[in-house]
Amino acid sequence: MSLILIIDDEKAILEMLKRAFGKFGFDVETAISGEEGIEKFDRGNFDTVITDILMPGVDGISVLNHIRASRCPATPVIGISGTPWLLKNEKFDVVLDKPFLLKDLVDAVKALGDKGSHLAVTSS
Repeated sequence: MSLILIIDDEKAILEMLKRAFGKFGFDVETAISGEEGIEKFDRGNFDTVITDILMPGVDGISVLNHIRASRCPATPVIGISGTPWLLKNEKFDVVLDKPFLLKDLVDAVKALGDKGSHLAVTSS
């Protein structure tokens, strides 16, 4: 079973994504900030990380940079953003525009797990 870390500063989004991924058979941990997300990432062993980009304090790009410099640099990271065009040169495996279809996010997680490879930047 895949373990996903979801990082977003909006509690309602975290809860919705946690419930949705749970229904698809994924185990999910959540973090309400980039700081908490980095702490959980460093303590855990996650198959995929989903992070919002624009958050107060430590943003999603900082989370991504931390993961790429960590003991698990190949961990797939999906960025969710209202400004995805600003992220095309970043090292996210997938970038989804907000608002996105839940199906697109689940499909991206499954594809990353199945292929274990770096996917091109996409948008809804």
